[in-house]
Amino acid sequence: MYAIRQLASTIGVFTLAAGALTVGTAGAHATAPTAAVASASCSQSYLPLPDPVCQPGAFNPDVTQDTIGSTICVSGWTSTVRPPTSYTNPLKVQQIADYGYSDTSTADYEEDHLVPLELGGAPRDPMNLWPEPRYSTGGKTAGNKDTVENRLKTAVCNGQVPLDDARQAIATDWTTALAAVGLN
Repeated sequence: MYAIRQLASTIGVFTLAAGALTVGTAGAHATAPTAAVASASCSQSYLPLPDPVCQPGAFNPDVTQDTIGSTICVSGWTSTVRPPTSYTNPLKVQQIADYGYSDTSTADYEEDHLVPLELGGAPRDPMNLWPEPRYSTGGKTAGNKDTVENRLKTAVCNGQVPLDDARQAIATDWTTALAAVGLN
């Protein structure tokens, strides 16, 4: 895996443990990682999920249950924190290599937030961003995940589901997240 630990200390990301969620603190000031990887270091075997060691998910510390009324539940808020493609495109290229995808066309992947911005995911933390295939993997697509994200955000903003429960469910397995919080 590329120099995640070095990057993490540089941008102030605290990794709790392998497979645990992280909390990013640097927000818009992080820069794209530049270290190269000689061979695939992330496993495709988890698809349609990311490798939990490479991308366990990370939270934006500015989004809490107490702040959702002024952050994620405000129409258009995610556009204020979404990283530019000048950041995500080089990261996508690096992570496509990290996963060892034979298809290296960046158009075939969405550089997606495991914990979505709509639920207060860390915008620029590489541990929360991964090259999600746009094509079906295990019968699931990036579009399917978008539907789950939207339903969870609506439930959080309507007070049906606590923010932390929604975040944990989607970070654990977005394909079962709705059922995990009782939104089948």
